[in-house]
Amino acid sequence: MAEPPRSCDCFVSLPPGSKEDYVIFGKNSDRPRDEVQEVVYYPASSHAPGSTLECTYVSIPQVEHTHAVVLSRPAWLWGAEMGANEHGVCIGNEAVWTKEPVNPEEALLGMDLVRLGLERGESAWAALNVITGLLEQYGQGGGCRETAEPFSYHNTFLLVDRLEAWVLETAGKLWAAQKVTEGVKNISNQLTIGTEISAEHPDLRGTAQAQGWWSGEGEFSFSTVFSPDNPPARMEMAKQRYTGGTALLQQHDGSVTAEVMMSILRDKASGICMDSEGFRTTGSMVSILPRNPDVPCVHFLTATPDPSRSVFKPFIFTESMRTVNMVMSPQYGPDDPVRTQPRFQHQVDRKHELYKAHQTALTSPDAGVSLQETMRYLESQCLEEIEAMLKGEIQGQELGDLFFDCVDAEIKFYQ
Repeated sequence: MAEPPRSCDCFVSLPPGSKEDYVIFGKNSDRPRDEVQEVVYYPASSHAPGSTLECTYVSIPQVEHTHAVVLSRPAWLWGAEMGANEHGVCIGNEAVWTKEPVNPEEALLGMDLVRLGLERGESAWAALNVITGLLEQYGQGGGCRETAEPFSYHNTFLLVDRLEAWVLETAGKLWAAQKVTEGVKNISNQLTIGTEISAEHPDLRGTAQAQGWWSGEGEFSFSTVFSPDNPPARMEMAKQRYTGGTALLQQHDGSVTAEVMMSILRDKASGICMDSEGFRTTGSMVSILPRNPDVPCVHFLTATPDPSRSVFKPFIFTESMRTVNMVMSPQYGPDDPVRTQPRFQHQVDRKHELYKAHQTALTSPDAGVSLQETMRYLESQCLEEIEAMLKGEIQGQELGDLFFDCVDAEIKFYQ
């Protein structure tokens, strides 16, 4: 078996778990240590009938209309680790292994499915149907990091909107989903859906029975049936993080805010905020989704590694968006090593402006103290404005450039 995934964690709080009448989403994306994660915005678009969409490895038919999205993604691929769309849908994914073998052939990455769900789904349930439909048709597979060494996995997803959340867990083309309508919930690098299945692949139980994994009698538990019999030792760390994340959420159950979610993503004792020799938290995201549809959603993204030393910067969908090139990586077109055959035969520099400034600042003698002070200052200023907006004291349109302004201020400080 290939090296297992090290870490990733997704969280959601729905009223009454949240302090206010908001749904709060959060995710840490834990990836190879030197991988660059960028933040990109794509506007809503119309597409000609019969047009084709090129994902990371495979092409699929494009739909007539795609929604505006903001994505936090490894800079070398098409999809995303996490993101949101203009309708208040947020999605994050996790790597898992199951009893179903991992497909070594190139197909849709789980990260491709995150972006496709956001671009094509107006709600969490609609996005789930997009993902499962594409999964059943095209499958999931292919290299999941920027290296010629094989590294593939199955995926679980947390899909959230203003009203509800869905946990979607997959095994090859098979899947099970659990609906969450209140309270707090987290997922990590393991299967968590037991008998609480709200929707499933029509062949899920039949396949399990045919493989001898389930007798066909009694209750059907997806996690029990499909979890591998001999999981790699490192997968035990996922259990510890899952337990730690659950405890942190329950500790704040009834009082979860964006600030609380940020503190959970920064928690190192639980392993949720990761900084190891090989893997670390390369990007983080927290979203506020008000139940009131007239109040805009707010999405905070770091675009830099290690949330304990990074600034969460707010993004709000408005009619006039400004492209933030400072958090977008260089493009290499057809010469990109992910596009040439054989793939990944050489490395290119994908560092964007904010990433370079952030990394340079970390090497200075007083970097730790300076970054902490700056982080607290920038976040406090942004959160004050966000709170005023959510209370109706200022209009959301006035904050359309807030993400750009925060990135610009951060870079100027580092310089």
